[in-house]
Amino acid sequence: MKKLFALILVVLALILSGCAQEEKQQVEKTVVTDMLGRTVEVPEKVERVVAVGPGALRLIVYLNTTDMVVGVEDAETAWSPMGRPYRMAHPELAEKPIIGKGGPNPSPNAEAIVAVKPDVIFACYMDASKANALQQQTDVPVVVLSYGELGNFKAQEIYDSLRLAGKILGKEKRAEDIINFIESAYNDVSSRVEGIPEDAKPAVYVGALGFKGGHGIESTQCNFPPFMAVKAKNVACEANKSGSFFIDKEKLLEWDPDIIFLDENNLHLVLIDYEKNPEIYKSLKAFKNGEIYGILPFNYYTTNIETAIVDAYFVGKVLYPDRFSDIDPAEKADEIFKFFVGKELYGEMAEHYGGFRNIADVFES
Repeated sequence: MKKLFALILVVLALILSGCAQEEKQQVEKTVVTDMLGRTVEVPEKVERVVAVGPGALRLIVYLNTTDMVVGVEDAETAWSPMGRPYRMAHPELAEKPIIGKGGPNPSPNAEAIVAVKPDVIFACYMDASKANALQQQTDVPVVVLSYGELGNFKAQEIYDSLRLAGKILGKEKRAEDIINFIESAYNDVSSRVEGIPEDAKPAVYVGALGFKGGHGIESTQCNFPPFMAVKAKNVACEANKSGSFFIDKEKLLEWDPDIIFLDENNLHLVLIDYEKNPEIYKSLKAFKNGEIYGILPFNYYTTNIETAIVDAYFVGKVLYPDRFSDIDPAEKADEIFKFFVGKELYGEMAEHYGGFRNIADVFES
């Protein structure tokens, strides 16, 4: 009888222990609301993550949690890292297991994700149905983040996503530091141009912008973040169109801007067209006066926020040199790159793209 009683006590103890352990596991969970408004239960302590979709991994790198990444999309290994500072600064990411196909329409591999045992899956540009399906397939919480409007480096969606990911990863302070850095840089650039009358501002245009591929001088944008930061007089805004769009060269001739900026990633396309239609380009005031400048591309697997800020300083330096006399664009670029991704990258990017420069002579050669 005593042995039976003892056995019953042991069984009860094991049952109670199991219940206590289950309760402990429940206590160690926390509920968050992602950028789609989905309620997601995540572990309070997260040590292993994967990121899927355009820009998701970039935010994880910004938060200084690269060491938590246990798998990456094939895009991070198959594509050149050039133009994506988060990858340029962290080549070790290419050694991680592949957890799916990247690109505009990412295809995460549920089995591959389960194999690397992440605590959380972060995703960008994924709708609720796909997020729910991936969560069900993997039994891993899926938290959807957002950049907001493409190309904008100062969006509330970006701030909210950084705070959300920072909370989950225990990097709340780093998230606030990034947000404060963006705000400070934007305010610094904007404050330098305060008080300049509209009629004293040069008319500007940006062309050769990448948008789902490379394009020539006809590809432009009204709400171009670097222009918005320095309150530039962008002739493309006369088209009254949002986002990226294309114009006819005749329209550019009609606008005839004082200064033209070109995305150096697509400069070769402009040069090819220049060879075919030199008379059109030579009719433009900016080409006649040699006011053509190259900027670094920042829309590559969605917005590289640090590069957009870097471009804003260079644009300000070109348009208002007296207001930016203390700024060396190359030095400022390295300061910004190092803060965001931990490495000075301007020299490497300048060697590849050409860097911040007047490119008028490129067309004359």
